[in-house]
Amino acid sequence: MANKIAVLGAGSWGSVLASLLDENGAEVKLWSYNPQQVKEFNQTHTNPRYIKNFTFSTSIVAYSDLKEAIQGVDYLLFVVPTQVTRSVAKQVAQILESNQQKVGIIHASKGLEENTYSRISEILAQEIKPANRKFIAVLSGPSQAEDVVLRDLTLVTVACSSMQDAQIVQKMFMNNYFRPYTSNDVIGVEIGAALKNIIALGAGALSGLGYHDNAKAALMTRGLAEISRLGTSFGANPLTFIGLSGVGDIIVTGTSSNSRNWRAGNELGHGKSLKEVIDTMGMVIEGVPTTKAAYELAKQRGVDMPITSAIYHVLYDNADVKETINALMTREGKPEIE
Repeated sequence: MANKIAVLGAGSWGSVLASLLDENGAEVKLWSYNPQQVKEFNQTHTNPRYIKNFTFSTSIVAYSDLKEAIQGVDYLLFVVPTQVTRSVAKQVAQILESNQQKVGIIHASKGLEENTYSRISEILAQEIKPANRKFIAVLSGPSQAEDVVLRDLTLVTVACSSMQDAQIVQKMFMNNYFRPYTSNDVIGVEIGAALKNIIALGAGALSGLGYHDNAKAALMTRGLAEISRLGTSFGANPLTFIGLSGVGDIIVTGTSSNSRNWRAGNELGHGKSLKEVIDTMGMVIEGVPTTKAAYELAKQRGVDMPITSAIYHVLYDNADVKETINALMTREGKPEIE
């Protein structure tokens, strides 16, 4: 019997994962808050704002009614922006309770909630009652939607507290170009996924300023070190950060112009203000609110994160990018391994 799954969020990543699941034999419903997008998707089987020059399978049906999208499914895949995850989860929780429905929950978003600093699995666990969920798993790794839709070879991680449930999700997504590995380190996978967007902003800014490969390698390596420091302070496995959801994700988002976080940083490097970047991007830039959350969380926990702090001051205090880089480079010397 085919898996029945509702994909919540019809942006680039949500729609591409819906296509992949459909290709793997699942019965897929795709939900969007935008009725016009739903109408266009069902009529033309395209999603041109997010994925250009691609026609989706006619077997994927889009919905703007959340209750209709959830009705009768076995799994929910959340792919909505981090800052609206809680509001969507509240609606989902009411529907599941009303339906007396219990589903497996997967998410493929990357970020930390502002103010609460919650990871996405924590938000979902807080809002959706245990009686209505079989498990919560996270799908993460170096996976640009624009490459996956071209069937570029892609490796990701599925993390869940239950390895048995992680293997269920692994099987749902695996095919000859998309290969998930399993992990039980939900904390490490989610923190790596969220904080790499901060480093991608920095990498884009360096490129916009005209810096080259040495600078990029330095930023990504030292950025990974501070991500690991914060993650391990919560009990994450340090080895997670040298895996797909750590160094793998930093490489792809820190080097690819397909990354909206890299593109946003690049615009900042060229002298645009944050408001100008946000107004012209047309998509959510997860790294911006995540930088604020990570900066405040690091201060709260006493974790040294100089790159995150520097990017925070550029984004939120209008600090000059060149002066900020100079301040980072001329700090007191330190050992590499502490």
